[in-house]
Amino acid sequence: MSAQYTLLDWFVFASYGAILLLSGWWFNRKRANSSKDFFLGGNSMPTWMVAISVLATSQSAATFIGGPDQGYQGDLSYLATNIGAFIAAFIVSIFLIPKFYQQKVYTVYELLEKRIGPKAKRRSGLMYLFGRVFASGARLYMAAIAVAMILYGNINADSVIIATLLLALAGLLYTVFGGIRSVIYSDVLQSVVYVSAAIAVIWCLLTLIPADLSTILATLNEPTPGADSKLAIFKFDLDFGPSGVFNMASVLTGFVLLNIAAFGLDQDMTQRLLTCKSEKEGSKALLLSIVMVIPVMLVFIFIGLLLYIVYQQPALMNSEGAQVVQEFNGEKITIFMYYVLNEAPAGVKGLVSVGIIAAAISTLNSGLSSMSSVIVQDLYRPYLAAKNKQVADNHFVKAGRVGMAVVSFALAMMAIICYFWQQYSDMPLLKFALSVMVFSYSGLLGVYFTTLFTNRGSEGSVLAALIVGFMVTLLMQPYMIDWLFPASAERFYLGFTWQLCIGTALSTLVCCLGKAQLAQRGQAAVGAEQA
Repeated sequence: MSAQYTLLDWFVFASYGAILLLSGWWFNRKRANSSKDFFLGGNSMPTWMVAISVLATSQSAATFIGGPDQGYQGDLSYLATNIGAFIAAFIVSIFLIPKFYQQKVYTVYELLEKRIGPKAKRRSGLMYLFGRVFASGARLYMAAIAVAMILYGNINADSVIIATLLLALAGLLYTVFGGIRSVIYSDVLQSVVYVSAAIAVIWCLLTLIPADLSTILATLNEPTPGADSKLAIFKFDLDFGPSGVFNMASVLTGFVLLNIAAFGLDQDMTQRLLTCKSEKEGSKALLLSIVMVIPVMLVFIFIGLLLYIVYQQPALMNSEGAQVVQEFNGEKITIFMYYVLNEAPAGVKGLVSVGIIAAAISTLNSGLSSMSSVIVQDLYRPYLAAKNKQVADNHFVKAGRVGMAVVSFALAMMAIICYFWQQYSDMPLLKFALSVMVFSYSGLLGVYFTTLFTNRGSEGSVLAALIVGFMVTLLMQPYMIDWLFPASAERFYLGFTWQLCIGTALSTLVCCLGKAQLAQRGQAAVGAEQA
């Protein structure tokens, strides 16, 4: 198989490239001159733009490809996870966003400094940076594979490395001057691109299938006699394994925790909410983003359902059926990429490839901005303060741009490591990297629950909680269980949502072991500042 792009596809690529150049110049024509403008957009970003930016940040090249795969292999149950997202959004809106605005923080981890101490802020920020390098680097790697297919028609090492460097450079140039304001503008544009690509695929598939929509839905509702419906949304079976992460018990526990962490403790998303004019507008943007996620995810999952009809229902397609070999140059690919590379019409193939790149750039830009803000605000600025060095505010804008360059390089290196690890090792690094934020979230949730709902916690117990959250989650990974118990017939693998529940509970208990003196001292200092 090879990626054969037509003249129309190359026209789509050229048009998208022109849009990137023009929009990059337009978004960055006004340079940020203060740290508040660079990291918070001057608290002047429109609510609807922030909502789309949060939506775009939660999407990625992995989502673009993984959504259809979920529909092809499973059903609509992933949509039920938005119930957990709504619950989490209300919790974050009540307990976290108001505190962020009251304390006028630049990063979410500054709240810990005011409550517990500077080491708590620094250690939590480092835990976030660790997880985000793995997670965003892995997503960059997945997008680089698509770009390598476009540019070279293969996914050899040199092709993927060049594609990775091109994406990293494009993301850096796109946002380095305008800061978070450019990121949010870019997110809106990239969202329009990749959602349009998905809608175009749905139109092509509906045209390809020789049946009306009601017949398609009836077939999906009962794919084979007695089979489970592929239109099922709610699952009430109690399954604690990896296959049960979308059941309602998991949605109302693990997914609530996951979204609390994503919306309120992960600088990657929360930074956008801090750019609004007020805490009320920030909360509105968060809730609006979840409302918009539902139809967007439905579009991507519906692509997978239609691909199931095309490839798994030959009677409905009036065909004898054919074997689907999901490979590209010997490498396994998803059913969506198989369709794009083999059967997508001219123009649509290019549009989908552009959509994957758009999703990747959106996620990459988000990581550059959020990680740079943590490096500067939580690590570099306190370092200068400890050395009693007085610098002008625009110095931190320059530092933020340098931070973006450093982050861009780190993510590119992580993406390249992912490629070689996948090629030469049986250890599933990519799977680890895509879920690695759960490793960070377990400890961060424990620390913040202690901070918000108790008078306990110290700088030492924060460090211990972050380590415990990470290690407990690591020990529950399938590859660790296989390594620790290679011959055991009693091995059991927990779904990642249940891993998060256990990790959060244990890290909360550990963090609560810290004595309250430092916390009280921090509260007293805050009170003195307000006085």
